[in-house]
Amino acid sequence: MEELNVFGDKQSGGTCIVCGELKEFGIRIISQFLCHECEREIVKTDAQDEKYQYYVERMKQIWLEAIS
Repeated sequence: MEELNVFGDKQSGGTCIVCGELKEFGIRIISQFLCHECEREIVKTDAQDEKYQYYVERMKQIWLEAIS
């Protein structure tokens, strides 16, 4: 099963920006890969959870890289 990036292009796997593992399925945001498992974890994490800020910082790296 292939996933789509934010531009709608089919993408194969890659190294996840959050967990750092090589995964087969996920999404590409700009030039970074986010695995399916981390995407699901981010979506279900409450904003008050300690992990939430970590996810925010990792996702922020995508946008900082894109504008630099």
